[in-house]
Order: sequence, then structure tokens, then C-alpha cells
Amino acid sequence: MTEHGMRATGVWNDDYLYFSEQILDRERSDRDARLIMLLGDLGPGGRVLDVPCGDGRIANRLAAAGCRVTGIDANEAFLERARDEARALGVHVEYLHGDMRSLPAALGDLDLIVNWYSSFGYFDDEASKAMLASWRTGLREGGRLVLDLPNRDRLVRWIDAGGGEATICVERAGAYQIDRVTFNQVTGRAVIDRTVVRDGRVSNASYSVRHLTLPELSEWLWEAGFRSVRARDLDGTPFRLDSRRMLVVAGMR
Repeated sequence: MTEHGMRATGVWNDDYLYFSEQILDRERSDRDARLIMLLGDLGPGGRVLDVPCGDGRIANRLAAAGCRVTGIDANEAFLERARDEARALGVHVEYLHGDMRSLPAALGDLDLIVNWYSSFGYFDDEASKAMLASWRTGLREGGRLVLDLPNRDRLVRWIDAGGGEATICVERAGAYQIDRVTFNQVTGRAVIDRTVVRDGRVSNASYSVRHLTLPELSEWLWEAGFRSVRARDLDGTPFRLDSRRMLVVAGMR
């Protein structure tokens, strides 16, 4: 694992799930799953890979819609939570503990690969490019890759407006998650220093994420072997400089 990837591993834990539940609630997750099926032109019976799948909030919903779903994540605790929810919902998802940068050989001929909710950019550029190429080889002819990313241009303007640093504070039941965000214009990486105050303890972690403009990401996707790239905002409208998110659909034709 690269240095950037190692720094991020200490962030994806129970604290992350605790605070993100307020944002990624049932309604949001249902809406995300419907949008993914629309972007991926996916119907019942479609073969889907959710990577990284986290606690299964997307994978389980796609399975409930009739898709054949595999989820891969490096966090075994998240996978156990995903399996528990799948059992509760009465759906089947193949959950695998593994590295998102290399897919098992058996995972070929996929209709759709989903990389959702800011789950790209945690490794160095060469590793990220190789990961895109690995994902491309897992897709069938006509398959699609769907990525949900922050809009880098909007992010940079927001940080600049704060004098070069922005602070995000999330509060839940007297607990706090505080992120101090800076952006390196040379490397294109946002650096996040996170402090969590919860249950009488204080913890700190730091990680960085590579944020790409749409032209940069499009070039990486073309180099990886994709043949078409288009982008939308969360509401389905064409991507703009002021879009909240950058939903990218890369196709094999």
C-alpha cells in the first residue's frame, strides 16, 4: 500500500460510520442506488461490483433490485456489517475482503463497476491509474464504470474563500468530528486533519486525497482503455464548474 493509502486506513472505522450515518441515511442510500442504476443503464440480473463497498449500503440495495452484486472492501468490520444487513434484508451479496486496486480473476464480464461517494484518489497517481486499468479489464464489452467524486473546482474555490483552509464540523449527540482541510495546488491533493471527540476520548488522524478536474480524470480513463466519458451533477444535469458533485460514467464503447 502506498503512503497516501496507509494514512487513510486509520480514518475508516466506527467513528466514520457513526458520523456519516446522519448524511448517508436510508433515504439518501435509496436515492443513490436508483441513480446508480440509471447511470449504469442497469436492470435486474445485471452483474455489479461495488468497490469499495464499505458497510454495504449501496450493494445491498442493488441486490434488492435484482442485481447480482459483489462487494470488495479492505475493512473486515465494515464487511461484517454489510453481511448482517444483507441477511436482514433477505438479499444475497458476495462480500470479499480485498484490495480495491486488484480484482480477483473470477470477476470478469461485469456490467457495472461502482466507485461511490468520494472513494477514489487515496493512492498515488500511478497506483490510481493502474486501478482504473484493472477495473476496465473486469468489464464486459458495453459495460460501465460509475464514479461519484467531489467537484475539484468548487472544492478549491471553497477552500480559497476560507483563506486557504476550511473547517467542517459534524456534531451528533454531543460528539464531534472536526476536519481541517487544505489544498496543495502543486500536487492536486487535499490534506485533511481529523479530530474526533466522542465518548470521553479524543483521537486524531491525517490523510490526503487526490482531486482531479474532469479533463484530468477523462485523460486517465482514456489511458486505461475506456472509450467514452461523460459527467453529470447529482440532479442529473450536465456537469458544470459549480456542480456540487462530479458523477462520471466511463463506457467500453
